[in-house]
Amino acid sequence: MEIKASTRTEGDINLSTERKQWQEANLSPRTMEVLEEDSRYFLHQSMSTPCLNVITNAEGIYLEDMDGRKIMDFHGNSVHQVGHKNQSVINAVKNQLDELSFLPRRYTSPIATQLARKLVELAPGDLNKVLFTPGGTSAIGLAMKLARKATGKFKTISTWDSFHGASLDAISVGGEGTFRNHIGPLLPGTEHMMPYNSYRSLFGDHDDGGSKSLDYLEYMLEREEDVGAIILEPIRSTDVQIPPKAYFQRLRRICDRYGILLILDEIPTAFGRTGTMFVHEHYDIVPDIVVVGKGFGGGVFPMAGIIAREGLDVAQDISLGHYTHEKSSVGCAAALATITFIENNGLLEHAKRMGAFLEQRLKGMKDRHGIIGDVRVKGMLAAIELVTDRITKEKAVEGTEKVMYQCMENGLSFKVSNGNVITLVPPLITTQQELEKALTIIEEAIVNVFSA
Repeated sequence: MEIKASTRTEGDINLSTERKQWQEANLSPRTMEVLEEDSRYFLHQSMSTPCLNVITNAEGIYLEDMDGRKIMDFHGNSVHQVGHKNQSVINAVKNQLDELSFLPRRYTSPIATQLARKLVELAPGDLNKVLFTPGGTSAIGLAMKLARKATGKFKTISTWDSFHGASLDAISVGGEGTFRNHIGPLLPGTEHMMPYNSYRSLFGDHDDGGSKSLDYLEYMLEREEDVGAIILEPIRSTDVQIPPKAYFQRLRRICDRYGILLILDEIPTAFGRTGTMFVHEHYDIVPDIVVVGKGFGGGVFPMAGIIAREGLDVAQDISLGHYTHEKSSVGCAAALATITFIENNGLLEHAKRMGAFLEQRLKGMKDRHGIIGDVRVKGMLAAIELVTDRITKEKAVEGTEKVMYQCMENGLSFKVSNGNVITLVPPLITTQQELEKALTIIEEAIVNVFSA
């Protein structure tokens, strides 16, 4: 079944003709045999099985496939800030396995409290309370439950096109059709508004910094009762949409005026990705709840959680999480080692420097190639938007997929978002020389595909 170009929102398409041709040209019979076995046993789903390739090793910024091909991983599912197989994280996990491999509920351990204290020290304002979960989707659920408990109101407002996880409650606040379509009734009270930049893209208005979106939010709040929380990504990580500071500062004022909690989903972007430990630091605001995950566990152990304002510690009579691995001793060791590695190796400053390099290099690419409609950069998170016409912004969907597979053939993996956005998420340990190599691969592929 071929997927329509108009319905593509995230990732490469696992049933496309381009994928099949790439696999036939590049993968050995031995690799194809493993892929066929994977397809036989795993349930099929978009962006997963049937799979693209077979990976046998991952180290630093590289993946290595079964055929010995080394691939720069600028995707990494956003877990690899400190690189794959980071020895500091692995050693911390090994030591913790020898010391305390599992922490039963009702108990704590020194490693759990050390991690909690570290997060509180890093977070601004009165973000002084934490709770951990085994995954980001579960942490979104925690935040939603805490908002209901603290405010006594059950409705949320989030944005279309957002992603907050794949569970039923998370896709209810999420806004991507890939996850919501044909599922049936979703969680009641999950209202949606347009993303900050949608008026410009839909109606051709000038860039107003998202003020019209916030005007509409206030229109909703004047009419919508029982709204307890607004849930947003401070930067939409998939296609790297970056609201201006004024947008979030006004949003903070709106939340305060209407007595609404501001929940920021930083699951894919926290811990150095944008040059600061937390993304909301760029906006000079203090949210009520920050949700973290993905890279929190150093790409070794699944780890997520929330950091909340101290005044929200109001749920002692119920169980917000009650997860079996809530205060995982091994997960806490991995997370603490990850944060320590980022700090000790100056990766925040490095991300800022590489962000400046990426911005300069990508703007040069845009000037040289009319197919590039926009480039967006924040630290070591970048997007290259490919369009057939810069005025109409018509998406170059088929060509973008061809670019992706050409880059894969030349040793670079990245994500395609929204059908036509090359999203680059390099590990924070990536050097400028390695970034230059990756961008050269991309630029050559763009020339090859769109001049053919």
